[in-house]
Amino acid sequence: QLQASGGGLVQAGGSLRLSCAASGRTFSSYSMAWFRQAPGKEREFVASIKWSGGSTYYADSVKGRFTISRDNAKNTVYLQMNSLKPEDTAVYYCAAGSGVILTMMRQIRAYTFWGQGTLVTVSS
Repeated sequence: QLQASGGGLVQAGGSLRLSCAASGRTFSSYSMAWFRQAPGKEREFVASIKWSGGSTYYADSVKGRFTISRDNAKNTVYLQMNSLKPEDTAVYYCAAGSGVILTMMRQIRAYTFWGQGTLVTVSS
C-alpha cells in the first residue's frame, strides 16, 4: 500500500528526492514518516509530517538538509534530501500511522503501514 521510490547512487553533497505513493486507501488523515536503516544498524527516525502538513519533525542529523512534504491530493509524501553525506547511506522506508500523537511522531511503533524501502547510497 506504500511504494517508496527515488533512491539511487549520488555523490556527497548531492541531492535526491524520495517519493512514497500510497494506494488502496486514503492516507490524507494519517501522519507520514520516513525512517532509514543502514547496514548493521537499527532502523532510525528521519522525518515525519502531520496529516495537514502543517507540522514537521526531523532527526537532528538531517535537520536543515532534508525536507518532508506531502500532497494529499496525490496520496504521496516526499523527502527532499540535500547536501547528502556518506553517513546518509541507508535503505529509506516510508510509513503511515493513524492518530499519532505529538510525542510519538518519531517512534517506529506509532506507524502501522510500511513501504518496502528504497536504497540511497552516498559516495565520498
